[in-house]
Amino acid sequence: MWGGRVGALLRVRRLQPAGVSGRTLLSCNAVSQAGSSSPRCWNCGGSGGAGREDGFFCPRCRALQPPDPTRDYFSLMDCNRSFRVDTTKLQHRFQQLQRLVHPDFFSQRSKTEKDFSEEHSTLVNDAYKTLLAPLNRGLYLLKLHGIEIPEGTDHEIDRQFLTEIMEFNERLAEAQSKDAVEEIESTVRARQKELIDSASQAFEQDDFEKAKEILTKMRYFSNVEAKIKLKKTPL
Repeated sequence: MWGGRVGALLRVRRLQPAGVSGRTLLSCNAVSQAGSSSPRCWNCGGSGGAGREDGFFCPRCRALQPPDPTRDYFSLMDCNRSFRVDTTKLQHRFQQLQRLVHPDFFSQRSKTEKDFSEEHSTLVNDAYKTLLAPLNRGLYLLKLHGIEIPEGTDHEIDRQFLTEIMEFNERLAEAQSKDAVEEIESTVRARQKELIDSASQAFEQDDFEKAKEILTKMRYFSNVEAKIKLKKTPL
């Protein structure tokens, strides 16, 4: 899959957060209407290679076009650039896009279109998974604003919180029954909900440093949740 498409995939990856701070957000309609700045169709050479149907197909010859490197995940999934996302709408959008670009629908098309369909499908999957999960969505939002949370940021978290995480891990290690694990899981889920609500408020106020602090804590709890899932497996 990767052999002849490394260059194209690298172009797709440029839409990811590293250099997008300050970029004007394009809605799906806006992208499809920006014909004057669109590249020519690789197949027929027509201007405005991306036309209707979310800009995936040439309006003249109907050939599938390469992924648009100017679109971030929010634009691709027809969402506002916000921490609050309508997950039902997101799921519908995901299904809509996969019906348009999934490789299964391009088995009888040219190799170029097959390659593009795989790139589109991979990108849609990545966007969906990123925006569906609150932690991943928040981290992506921060990246769009040029902020990343590197590993090993313990020194930036208050000691009381780290003690709380250690206590959860100790309780989990000592838990010998399904009920005990589920009790810990319920408490962790409640704490995550509190943090999600706080993160939403921070993003609404454009307080990205506060959002960064909260998402760091969410990442710790996400690690605890992963351990809970493993602990429940043999019980």
